Amino acid sequence: MAGADPGRLPLRIAVAAWALAGLACVTLLWQVEMTVGAQGPAPAGALHDRPFLSSHDCLACHNGLTSASGEDVSIGTAWRASMMANSSRDPYWQAAVRREMVDHPAASDHIEDECSICHMPMATTLARAAGGTGEIFAHLPVRSGTTEQDRLAADGVSCTLCHQIGPNRLGTPESFTGGFDVTPSAPGERVMFGPFEVDAGRTTLMRSATGVRPGEGAHLTQSEVCATCHTLFTKALDSFGRVVGELPEQVPYLEWRHSAFRTERSCQSCHMPIVADQAPASSVLGQPRQIARHGFIGGNFLMLRMLNRYRAELGVEALPAELEAAARATIGQLQSTTASVGVTNVVRDEGTLRFDVTVENLTGHKFPTGYPSRRAWLHVTVRGESIVFESGAVRPDGSIQGNDHDADATRFEPHYEEIREASEVQVYEAVMTDAGGKVTTGLLSGMAFVKDNRLLPRGFDKASATPAIAVRGAAAGDADFRAGGDRVRYVVNLEGRQGPLTVDAELRFQPISFRWAANLRRYEAAETRRFVSYYDSMAASSSVEIARASTRID
Repeated sequence: MAGADPGRLPLRIAVAAWALAGLACVTLLWQVEMTVGAQGPAPAGALHDRPFLSSHDCLACHNGLTSASGEDVSIGTAWRASMMANSSRDPYWQAAVRREMVDHPAASDHIEDECSICHMPMATTLARAAGGTGEIFAHLPVRSGTTEQDRLAADGVSCTLCHQIGPNRLGTPESFTGGFDVTPSAPGERVMFGPFEVDAGRTTLMRSATGVRPGEGAHLTQSEVCATCHTLFTKALDSFGRVVGELPEQVPYLEWRHSAFRTERSCQSCHMPIVADQAPASSVLGQPRQIARHGFIGGNFLMLRMLNRYRAELGVEALPAELEAAARATIGQLQSTTASVGVTNVVRDEGTLRFDVTVENLTGHKFPTGYPSRRAWLHVTVRGESIVFESGAVRPDGSIQGNDHDADATRFEPHYEEIREASEVQVYEAVMTDAGGKVTTGLLSGMAFVKDNRLLPRGFDKASATPAIAVRGAAAGDADFRAGGDRVRYVVNLEGRQGPLTVDAELRFQPISFRWAANLRRYEAAETRRFVSYYDSMAASSSVEIARASTRID
């Protein structure tokens, strides 16, 4: 967003702003034509007439940004390599939506409308405003789109979506599941909110170039804005498309609100951290200030690399180096600020080795959080001259050795307080069951979580947690599974082995777990077949080590 500190610009700068407005508009139109690529340029005169602008309309002024230390902090470049920018291109999301439509054909229109509001929000908002419903597959593949809604659908979660969200209803249940307040308004009345006060000169410049007015909106720095699409309740459907229940599909905001982080840090402070050095938010008359990064680093390194590898098929616009940098930054955040692991209370006697593995959650929500395909687990190994004991080894196909759910779709691995066998694995995950009590990975079949032992954030009280964020299964009664982490006791039979031993414990994370991908194999649809083939090609690198600890026993 263009902006400045309080006060009017000096007269000579204000005059320059007026003079540059025409040049900025010409530059903007040229930039759109040169960067829009296969999606085609914006229609003539559209900049001042459309309720939403595409990201290409914003790049001319919000790229080419350099911090005081010389770092490139371009907003558009960082955003286009994010999952936000590629939300509509996500091949797993496309496959999952197709699966739900096959499972619930009578509700296909509702499914596309509901699943597009946060992955293709601009196109769906316009469709709803016109009395229709959101569509997904009519706008795919993204490179073939020629209509305005096709272009907006391809833009995913873009600049003019988030920056037009108003403060109304934020933090209330009405704002969840895509209930953000963005009402397309008449030309000249639209406001792009930003965190800074904007002076008259820069307001004139932006209105001249885009037809929208920049305005100060402190609410954009609050977690409640993120909660509109990252607090999702899905309606469980029967085979006739009738609603039979509701599931808190992903509720990281509610988890955060029940933690100590509520009064300490916002979502943005971790996922949109402030650039250390001052930098302008605009390349045209931008004033150096403390701006937020727009890379939206989360945890899905696998999808970023999948988008990169299959970029041509998926119509990805971010450059290969940009996507790889985003994937590396994602892994870097996972390994530096997500969790820690320790090995404590080691006792070796009478042919038995006992020790505790402790895990600390450093995030402000459950870990893993969000979409329930994500899981973390403990891989623990005891070695002497050879391997004495191993629990949680990952196979090349992405499955976990000994995990019941990976071996059998109808079962799941329980939560453990103590592990004695290699076939027992501590997996931190959310497991759903359908109306018949059967384990499922179909979101719209999910009625309840039979297991939710995802690591709790600091300050999270299990006893007072609401049903939407409650601990489920055996972890609810485990005194060592508490706010901030977990402790698991391991008891290993040494079978007369002598000599020194080494205990290695690592916490691994997988954004799309083996079973959630494998359950798509039986669906004969282009989207499901494509994703399964992608996953198979990348399964060996579908998980990453988050934290590790070792100790030697002499």
